[in-house]
Amino acid sequence: MAQSDYDCQSVALCVHQEYIELGLFHYGLEVFSEQDFLDAGLTVEDRRLIEYVAIQEAGHATLLSNMLGESTPRQCTYSYPFKTVREFLNFNVKLTRWGESGTWGWLRHLNSKEVATMVVKAEAIEARQQATFRQLLGLHPMPIWFAPGIPQSWHWTLLVQYISSCPENNIRLVWQNFPNLYVVNQANPNRIDPNSTEAREVVGSRTGDPSDSRIPEAESCTHNNVTGYNCGPAITRDKYDPLTFPGAKSSLPGTSQAVLWGRTTAMSPQRWRVSPRQNQGYTYQPASEVFETDPALNGTAFIAITDTDLFVTPYNLTMLNPHIRALGLYQAG
Repeated sequence: MAQSDYDCQSVALCVHQEYIELGLFHYGLEVFSEQDFLDAGLTVEDRRLIEYVAIQEAGHATLLSNMLGESTPRQCTYSYPFKTVREFLNFNVKLTRWGESGTWGWLRHLNSKEVATMVVKAEAIEARQQATFRQLLGLHPMPIWFAPGIPQSWHWTLLVQYISSCPENNIRLVWQNFPNLYVVNQANPNRIDPNSTEAREVVGSRTGDPSDSRIPEAESCTHNNVTGYNCGPAITRDKYDPLTFPGAKSSLPGTSQAVLWGRTTAMSPQRWRVSPRQNQGYTYQPASEVFETDPALNGTAFIAITDTDLFVTPYNLTMLNPHIRALGLYQAG
């Protein structure tokens, strides 16, 4: 059982994650036909795999609910952002990343080590789900050496945008909900050349929304059979043109525009790079390495605008929370 309010609030957040995944995977199988999946290069067996992943989520939700007893949240109603199978898969990639990372971030801080031990066993499977959905989307399954961990408020910020309503008697989560940070030129994994992605080429305005897959067939990598330019489902793909690259310029909304969702106590950024269009800022993908040949940034990553350059470690990232102006996702690599 959870031993403290911190434990209960953390596990309750994790329950919400399992519920949204459970609903999402079943929903995708319901709204898209077998033919829709075939058109995306996926067979009936692939649908069965996604169905099994949904069953795993039911087990995870049961485990976590048993830890909370009567205070466990009940399942909410969700608003999913996709219109095609590939957009469904792209959203799954993003959602399973913040779900996995959002749990790694607090496990070592729990009071109940017994609870942490059990949750680790579930997260080991969540990591495999993340790799599987990347494979179904034609991306490298594990382009990182170490999985990032993020604080609960980051996790909640990304998740809550897709909740439409919850039962009235659900416990209220204490985690902060930051303003939404939208990457204007988010790379589109459906393109032969991701670097030709147009501005706002996504299906909505929420930071986890998938890239628009309904682009001209001649520009799409989905049915392109040329090695290095094919993004159909596979165990792995060699991509001659990566989604992004070290030094790539990322356009971000102006700080006034970023505050569209959630709340923040942070001041305006001190070193905000402003483009000729005054309502838009920008940054560059880090070109450094932590370990030799391992890029500092790769895979589905987290990006934030802060009001100070604060030194933190993977263990104490929550120290950044008072300084975050806006928070989002950045799909790199």
